[in-house]
Amino acid sequence: MTQGLVPTRRRLVQGGLAAGAAFAMPGLVRAQGAPIRIGHLTPRTGFLGPLGEYAVMAAQLAAEEINAAGGIDGRRVELLTEDSVNPQTASSKAERYVERDKVAAIVGEISSASALAIGQVAQRGKTIFLNTGANSDALRGQDCKRYMFHVEGANSMYVKAVGRSLTEQGLVKGKRWYSLTADYAFGHDLLRVAKGFMQGQGGTFAADELVPTDATDFSAYLIKIRQAKPDLVISNLAGNQITNFLKQYAEYGLPFPVAGFGFDTALAWGAGPGNFAGTWPCLWHHKVDTPSAKAFVAAFVKKYGKPPENQAWGDYNAVKIVAKAMADTKSTEGPKLVSYLEGGAKFDVQKPRPGYFRARDHQFISEMYAITALPADKVKDKWDLFTSTPAIPGPNEDMEVLAPTAEEAACKMEG
Repeated sequence: MTQGLVPTRRRLVQGGLAAGAAFAMPGLVRAQGAPIRIGHLTPRTGFLGPLGEYAVMAAQLAAEEINAAGGIDGRRVELLTEDSVNPQTASSKAERYVERDKVAAIVGEISSASALAIGQVAQRGKTIFLNTGANSDALRGQDCKRYMFHVEGANSMYVKAVGRSLTEQGLVKGKRWYSLTADYAFGHDLLRVAKGFMQGQGGTFAADELVPTDATDFSAYLIKIRQAKPDLVISNLAGNQITNFLKQYAEYGLPFPVAGFGFDTALAWGAGPGNFAGTWPCLWHHKVDTPSAKAFVAAFVKKYGKPPENQAWGDYNAVKIVAKAMADTKSTEGPKLVSYLEGGAKFDVQKPRPGYFRARDHQFISEMYAITALPADKVKDKWDLFTSTPAIPGPNEDMEVLAPTAEEAACKMEG
């Protein structure tokens, strides 16, 4: 898991600028009364740290926009942020949020093991937790919780989304894959799902390697890949593991195509033109062509000088969803918010169709994308390194075709 010292606790109180601006904007309702606290937990250090930084920036932007629009029923949002570090630390910080800080909700996380720990705390405290980055199907299945909701997609959704593109490219049936898998809960679950997909589609694995999350040198694995001569190299890696792997893969000049089942666009940017290669799934990217997507990208670029990536998308929308739920129910009570989110409320999440939480496992249902790296000589902008499929599922398909089936993730909701 992530390593490093636990940073000094930071409390980012959003909305001071918005409150001052209200004097100059007659149409703006100034937030009144006690603030509504939302706790944000996500890795800020270690191999998931680069994604966590985007998550925090996006959550801050969402809180500022909510406050600039008058807050939640006249109450401003106070966003508390922490580095979740590892499951043990995430659990203790979530407990402090619930018991001492009296947060109305917790959003964030990327590590599946830490998300489970936070979900257990949220369940005990009857405080909703919106998971924005943990993919394990088990969180939607055997480890599901009444107070835990998943803005992030499940591993099986990622595999099905990119699996369509790999099938179209003739890289599945009768092919041999060589996979590298992050050695923690997320990776183990993703490998299980990937093997299930491959076996169902008539392919085999030449080998699968578990890679420690602190690994930075992939030379030993690359030598084995060269010797195995697979039809496709599959990444089940996470965080900056992916960036390091892609850079070294390019240096070795291996001829085998690359694909992945877990991905964040920030990792492509970290690898850069000429190193980023292959086909990958993502929940959203900054090139999605909808009015709300363009507005989100413009606001993020204006504030931070660079486009948002898909982890930023998750945390931005989680904060906005929490705020809408509280405004619509006129309540910050956990049970009422759970009932609202389970009730089919729909949300604009910068995609062609609005999304919603599925009641039986609390998975957020929305489209996904498969992206393919552009050749280095085709890259015109350091942020635009890829082409994208249209939204998956397509406009005439059921929105839930990618979501885990009851067999893939059997959830027995309690509490």
